[in-house]
Amino acid sequence: MENRKGYRAVAKNLPISPIKVRPIADHVRRKSYSDAIALLDSLPKKGAGFLKKVIVSAATNAISQNPNLDEDGLYIAELLVDGGPSRKSLWPRGHGRADRQIKRSCRISVTIDNKADK
Repeated sequence: MENRKGYRAVAKNLPISPIKVRPIADHVRRKSYSDAIALLDSLPKKGAGFLKKVIVSAATNAISQNPNLDEDGLYIAELLVDGGPSRKSLWPRGHGRADRQIKRSCRISVTIDNKADK
């Protein structure tokens, strides 16, 4: 079995499309923890709030598992935004027709590591 480095956090079935979250994730990937949180606080996007929650959770996992770490030494080693399950429903249209409405969801996985271990 492969031995992974870093500290992980995963959020599943978030009610936002992965297409909307990926551009925000591209800005944050491979940045230090403090820079990433500052950037996500200033962005007015819904996906930024979801990303911030998962990154803070991963940092909390890292500090709780290894109390010798400090927040300044952490960076985002891996950030994945994948598609989750889609909810499908019917959307009533005129003349008795119906269109299919697809509500997409996403899954965010974050791995945080120490800069000194790089």
